[in-house]
Amino acid sequence: MKLTVIGCCGSGPGPESPASCYLVEHAGFRLVLDLGNGSFGALQGIIDPGSVDAVFLSHLHADHCLDVAPFVVWHRYSGRAARSLTPLYAPVGAERRLALAYDMDGDGLTDVFDFVPVGPGAFRLGPFGVELARTAHPVETYAIRLTAGGRSLVYTGDTGPSDRVIELARGADVLLAEAAHPDNVPEQPPGLHLTGRQAAQHAAAAGVGRLLLTHVPPWVDHIGQLFAASSVFPETELVRRGGVYEI
Repeated sequence: MKLTVIGCCGSGPGPESPASCYLVEHAGFRLVLDLGNGSFGALQGIIDPGSVDAVFLSHLHADHCLDVAPFVVWHRYSGRAARSLTPLYAPVGAERRLALAYDMDGDGLTDVFDFVPVGPGAFRLGPFGVELARTAHPVETYAIRLTAGGRSLVYTGDTGPSDRVIELARGADVLLAEAAHPDNVPEQPPGLHLTGRQAAQHAAAAGVGRLLLTHVPPWVDHIGQLFAASSVFPETELVRRGGVYEI
């Protein structure tokens, strides 16, 4: 598998990166994980949007889904899109939520997407074995485990501390984990986000091979998040926009 970081900024686009968006490729199949604010422009700098085989949205917060709107515009009006629908895997209610984000009348987007509601469990998606687990977040959110070619990648989406996420990541080669909360703030809202240290604790508890930190907001010290995580789990790296990882 190859992972390309299209956008990694937490809570919205920042000066150095769009919001959350990741491209995972294997055996010629292209899967996009999340389409946060600003990510569609960056995605076009990496691949032809018409070559996206499927989209998975971890949840329906703006910084993970709002660039579905320009994706729709491109497919409808560029004259370069394929005629087939793009499968879009997302929590229940995504079709209505995204239609309203695109247009105040909420007209359907079924000319562009084949909406597939998801929940906890396992299924096949192209060359990938997929497992999903509900995370600790205020809205319905799913962490995803992708397995192909004997390798595995887990993306947490947004989550607070979660035993379900640890179990999903058990023995994975790479854990792509959010680290939105700073470690030096004693009171954090429960069931919302991880600190850098907590992300590392999840990686250690799951016995993963490597931890990639992401979703750090612009106002949080990125290097501080990396330092806190690395002190617990040495095989840690802070992702950057455009970063490419072979898994």
